[in-house]
Amino acid sequence: MTAVTLSSIYPHTAPAAPATPPWAGYATCDLIVIGAGYTGLSTALHAAERGLQVIVLEAVEPGFGAAGRNGGQVNPGLKHEPDEIEAHFGTDVGTRLVAMAGEAPGFLFDLVERHSLQCDAQRSATLRAAYHPVSLSALDTQVTQWARRGVVIERLDAAGVERLTGTNRYVGATRDPRGGSVNPLAYARELARAALSAGARIAGHSPVRTLQRTGDGWRAHTAGGSVLAPQVVIATDGYSDELWPGLRRSVVPVYSSIVASAPLPDAVRDRVLPQGEVVYESGQVTTYYRVDAAGRLLIGGRGVQRAVRSADDHRHLSDYAIRLWPALRGIDWTHVWNGQFALTPDFYPRYHAPAPGVHIALGYSGRGVALATRFGAALAKQVSGDDPHALPLTPTPIPHLPMHRFWRLGVLAGVSWGRLRDRLGR
Repeated sequence: MTAVTLSSIYPHTAPAAPATPPWAGYATCDLIVIGAGYTGLSTALHAAERGLQVIVLEAVEPGFGAAGRNGGQVNPGLKHEPDEIEAHFGTDVGTRLVAMAGEAPGFLFDLVERHSLQCDAQRSATLRAAYHPVSLSALDTQVTQWARRGVVIERLDAAGVERLTGTNRYVGATRDPRGGSVNPLAYARELARAALSAGARIAGHSPVRTLQRTGDGWRAHTAGGSVLAPQVVIATDGYSDELWPGLRRSVVPVYSSIVASAPLPDAVRDRVLPQGEVVYESGQVTTYYRVDAAGRLLIGGRGVQRAVRSADDHRHLSDYAIRLWPALRGIDWTHVWNGQFALTPDFYPRYHAPAPGVHIALGYSGRGVALATRFGAALAKQVSGDDPHALPLTPTPIPHLPMHRFWRLGVLAGVSWGRLRDRLGR
């Protein structure tokens, strides 16, 4: 039995990180980006391509946060279906947001191709799988509403989903051809490389200590110096701190956990997701999984709401994998890890502009791989002045979540309630 490593598999499977030495000295530029996740790196890349001088200040290294720890699923859309989104935001904003979220995976895959990003990108489709009959109506709604918008999503019965997943757990599924996967840390590092090649500067291990209004601009202070620019994009998502007042307390920094198997034997590999789709389950508290380029099964979901301490923290995920595929019994599980992403109470992403020249985008609620990439490109277009309304969301005040300091208890209670509802079929 192989000893389990309490860290991500991705650093062992991604290209080496580009050099991003800490910030030292003083400089001016057109745009400061705080945070080198997908939002920040995509903003930096696309802004640099538009001719802006961009400096990215990152607390650790590109992809350190959710960008380098997630399940690698490139999924289209939001948590809600199109009609509900348009009803919530209104026809104008809602229609634009639906279109942007729907096209986000294609945008990402085109970006990968344009810059030759080495990140194991696969346009292999997304399966949304239902294990309780009550969820089948949600699948039908998904198919119908996207069909009215010109997107063909395949509806699968139990036999069809078993053929594509290798398990008889599910009563139905949808197959969305827009989806797929990437090695998420590789994608973040390659985005950083592309941004550097486009002329952006990225400083790692340079957390911004204070952001100070100076005349018509903003000065970001780090331990090694400062940067002055007329515009700032704050892209810290689930790792937001007290840099901007109230931002940390405006979202819930939920931990999501993943376990990775050793490469599966050929006989097992041929049965588990044989065509390479990625899967997320339809329900209140569910799992998601895919098989990576080396044939490892990566399965994730909710777990302990703190940093991983032992393999037992996530044993429920490997046990569930064996429930899905009994042939996995005896397979080694080599890596377990977790990380935080910003969850909003309504599951909608947020855009804030709390002061002149300051832009904040966060709260992708588990859909950030594709959507944050697309939002970053829109932010770059917006801050460059090419299109002041490139981002479909209108800015909203930073909300305050009551009792935020008890968020861990709230998440655990929500997970318990959600699992009960799933068992009861509600």
